[in-house]
Amino acid sequence: MTDEMLMSLALEQARLAAAEGEVPVGAVIAKNGEVISTGRNRRENGKNALAHAEIEAIDLACKKLGGWRLWECDLFVTLEPCPMCTGAIINSRIRRLVYGAFDPKAGSCSSVINLFDLPYNHKPEVTAGFMQEECSSLLSEFFEKLRKKKEG
Repeated sequence: MTDEMLMSLALEQARLAAAEGEVPVGAVIAKNGEVISTGRNRRENGKNALAHAEIEAIDLACKKLGGWRLWECDLFVTLEPCPMCTGAIINSRIRRLVYGAFDPKAGSCSSVINLFDLPYNHKPEVTAGFMQEECSSLLSEFFEKLRKKKEG
């Protein structure tokens, strides 16, 4: 599958999250272009601060591949990872990170801080702002609907 196809699958996961009342963030992990796992934000429904799309996708990929090192895998995520998810990317040895929307409040791959600039033992290849318009508009639409719901 192409990068566009893989990010489109991450966007599908984000739409599923939005339909469940979650902030629309979706993730896909691929190995050699083949989908290994998917994940989506489930913090509200799961009542769990750890239930981020990236964490879910990494957990499922480790289980499917039978190990914690995902050094041959690429992670596609609709929103720039937070500090926790960036740490999970480092710890799981993800080969390449591709993300869509920038996160000026918690983004830890460029927006607030770039944790990959620190002297950790692993630095993935990073593509930032990939399909940014589609990823950003999904988030904007979600929060606009949420604001209107609270006002009405």
